[in-house]
Amino acid sequence: MNRVKVLLSVLILAGSAWALPLGSSARTVIPSDVQQIISVDYRSMKNSNTAMALKTQVLPENLKQFEAALKGVGIDPEKDVDQLTFASYRMKQNVRVMGVAQGEFSAKAVINKMRLRKIKPVKYRTADIYPMSNGMEMVFLEEDTMLFGDHTALKDALDARDGYTTTLDSNSQIVDMIGSVDSGTVWSVLDQQGTQNMMRSALGDASKLGDYETVKKRLLGSRYTMNFNSGVNFDLDVVTSDTVTASTLSTLVQAGMLYRKMSASATEKVALENVTVNSDSSNIQFHFKTDDKQFQALLHSDLFAAVSK
Repeated sequence: MNRVKVLLSVLILAGSAWALPLGSSARTVIPSDVQQIISVDYRSMKNSNTAMALKTQVLPENLKQFEAALKGVGIDPEKDVDQLTFASYRMKQNVRVMGVAQGEFSAKAVINKMRLRKIKPVKYRTADIYPMSNGMEMVFLEEDTMLFGDHTALKDALDARDGYTTTLDSNSQIVDMIGSVDSGTVWSVLDQQGTQNMMRSALGDASKLGDYETVKKRLLGSRYTMNFNSGVNFDLDVVTSDTVTASTLSTLVQAGMLYRKMSASATEKVALENVTVNSDSSNIQFHFKTDDKQFQALLHSDLFAAVSK
């Protein structure tokens, strides 16, 4: 993600996410030091041409790799997967990614295919870890629920599930943010450090002002919801420590948007004009709404290309 505008920058964080509330199996395997959680609802995605256009334009590399890996074990992601959840987390100063897929596939059927191909699992305590393509591995948590990632990520996730390390539920700040958004059609949460980096990128040149360096440490996290039921609706809350911080950063964002408008194309100006920014108590609130035609035009603009690199 590069710079400039808050809305499009965070859309890229979303990748192409149409999400459902986080399932209990996913909660048990996400380590507590989570950076971001993103979910993908494939059923909703297929019902929206705009959603599919966004998926095609900015499909995250890890999602491309996982779709290929699923096909390699006989699962068609377009038909068999209902919900996909990605979690990035910090472990020993490294950021790692793991995911959970839930759908109409059968663990028993997939494992039988593995056996026919003489592919044997590696045992990790009670779990059977099977290889996938692209260096990924998988473990079935339930008959219709699969944990996937590289070998280290799977071990971290299983350690959390089995009580050897702490899980998501011990991270009260992230859990509280999830509770505010997980009933939405689309939702994601981002921790403090990730939010600080996201806002710096989104503000562009405005982040070089002294006020941003003063307030960034008082950014606590962020959360968003998004839906495609009637055009595109996107709502982002950046959680801060106090009302002064929220008001100050809201002013900085508005300044950054005005700066971007000076060099924006006609399509980009329409998009920027459809963004509202305000502060409510200690939260900075962003709202974007447009129709499907305008949004699909925006997908092919220079502004969208810049922030999606």
